[in-house]
Amino acid sequence: MTLLVVRHLHVRFPVRQGFFGRMTGVVRAVEDVSLDVNEGEALGVVGESGCGKTTLGRAILRLIEPDEGSIRLEGEELTALSKSELRARRRKVQMIFQDPYGSLDPRFTVSEAIGEALDIHRLAADRTARAARIAELLKSVGLPPEHAGRYPHSLSGGQRQRVGIARALAVEPRLMICDEPVSALDVSVQAQVVNLLQDLQRDRGLAYLFISHDLAVVEHLCHRIAVMYLGRIVEMGSASRVCSEPSHPYTQALISAVPVMDPASRRLRILLPGEVPSPLNPPVGCPFHPRCPVAEDRCRHERPVLRRIEPGHEVACHLVGASNTNTNTKV
Repeated sequence: MTLLVVRHLHVRFPVRQGFFGRMTGVVRAVEDVSLDVNEGEALGVVGESGCGKTTLGRAILRLIEPDEGSIRLEGEELTALSKSELRARRRKVQMIFQDPYGSLDPRFTVSEAIGEALDIHRLAADRTARAARIAELLKSVGLPPEHAGRYPHSLSGGQRQRVGIARALAVEPRLMICDEPVSALDVSVQAQVVNLLQDLQRDRGLAYLFISHDLAVVEHLCHRIAVMYLGRIVEMGSASRVCSEPSHPYTQALISAVPVMDPASRRLRILLPGEVPSPLNPPVGCPFHPRCPVAEDRCRHERPVLRRIEPGHEVACHLVGASNTNTNTKV
């Protein structure tokens, strides 16, 4: 069953200058994004820094208000809800933030940080039930109940992120939006947190929208992958298909940069020229064409649409065949 449906989502930020704040431009952070997340599924969203991944996640939660588009959670349109109505629905969707050091209030103990969610949504009958629930949540993320009385400054980065996960779990969400949840952690701790997220998904039937720039982590955790470039999805499909046989030239470049242990499995590294164009002034035509090594004249004038090349696999590229995947461009 489909849990989250996003259709034609747009998020734009006005650029203002001068004393009177005259608008001089618009940053197109998210442009015409559509995606689905099914119950119990992990959908990875990957791309370079600045491609709109985090903005997409925050817009789905309406921490940032979208300018256009539809966001439906369990069939209910979230963009039509008032702030008071939205607060109750946020029990179903929670977010794990990137920075474990900045996401916890240093004045709150672990018990207060987790218990705040229980208090807001009135999920504990009394103080005894509240304390028992906090201890249960800490145990579920691999922390001893004794940590409930500690402050964030006395915890490691990995422990703080586990507290953040416990806080998100407190309201029993259906969907978790994970915004680079392991990028600020040591490599050994990253593996522990990723394994924890996998265990929680298996045990609780959670769905994840997992935002990351690390394709190796996304391939390990996620069922499907959506690749974003300059605010748009350029490829979407199963994790195994996208990582083993990428079709879009940008996805091919990302995959080629993923380190592998087996020398026989190493791919030829694809180095893209130039920098990601500014979303304030995106290129005409295909947004990737200024950096694409196989771009043709058509790519410079006509924007490709995301279209299906096989069941469950969509690509936005003029050079990828719509009916025959053997015509896929390999660079």
